[in-house]
Amino acid sequence: MDKIFNRIKKMSTLAKVIGLLLLLLAPLIITYGYFIHILIGIGMYVILTLSLNLVTGYAGQFSIGHAAFYGIGAYVAALLMLEKGISFWPAMVISAFATAVCGFVLGLPALRLQGDYLGIVTLGFGEIVHLIFVNWISVTRGPMGLPGIPAPQIGSYVFSDKVPYYYTILILAAVTIFVMNRLTTSRYGLGLLTVREDEVAACAIGINTTKAKLSAFIVGAFFAGITGAFFAGYISFISPDSFMYVDSITILSMVVLGGMGSIIGSVVGAVVLVVAPEMLRFLVNYRMILYGLMMIIVMIYKPEGFWGISKRAKNTWLRATGGRVDENA
Repeated sequence: MDKIFNRIKKMSTLAKVIGLLLLLLAPLIITYGYFIHILIGIGMYVILTLSLNLVTGYAGQFSIGHAAFYGIGAYVAALLMLEKGISFWPAMVISAFATAVCGFVLGLPALRLQGDYLGIVTLGFGEIVHLIFVNWISVTRGPMGLPGIPAPQIGSYVFSDKVPYYYTILILAAVTIFVMNRLTTSRYGLGLLTVREDEVAACAIGINTTKAKLSAFIVGAFFAGITGAFFAGYISFISPDSFMYVDSITILSMVVLGGMGSIIGSVVGAVVLVVAPEMLRFLVNYRMILYGLMMIIVMIYKPEGFWGISKRAKNTWLRATGGRVDENA
């Protein structure tokens, strides 16, 4: 059995190397700009799904207003570039920290509320942010949006096509996956899971539940803000319609269908729910019906998601035992 697991481990490593090469060479293999745009969209949703997964999947805080952080990051970055003349990269960093502050503000109700009640609060927060985007015309230009957002540049090189944006979002997604993996496999991540399962027990063993929940909202908002800033630079135009309630539901669906509390699940969920509507586009008006039916079927027959707790537990056990099998089990 040890030989089998060693062989599986080698195959897994080979698959990762091949996958990495394909991602790096994708713009050379795929020359059609539309497909590059889809890959960029996948990268953005991977970051958004991972950031929400930390809040909902690991900390157990039900949030349906995550698109608000995405929008705050986009608007802060856009206003910094348009009004203050700040370049894209510093604007992205500033917007991420500004969004993290907003995550702290939203995280405060989590200290008193749980479950559906917290979900209503996050829904209200998202709607408040959307109304600010619409009605604060002197700053956001309301429904007219903010056009002419400068493209990112490195030195004298200005991003003029989709390829540099693709590599940028690929790096940002890779960094997000690395950071989330380090966080969730550390003592901090185990603390979040304990808070999710039983907050009273978490307090009893010395976990600061207040700090854990607040930090989850702050970190999740930080990465959502980065994605929003990237979106503003990529599209060069933002409006309130880009950050609707339905976007929060879409991100939450990716977390749930992928597998709550799973890094791989978040990636798989983002990929499937971005690609599926595009593959069904030939059905025109019926594609969203089939898309919805697909989600219902998955939730009925695989409620844990594409990469649920059973696979996570198995992988954790294999890592802990070094791939050894207990023949007496």
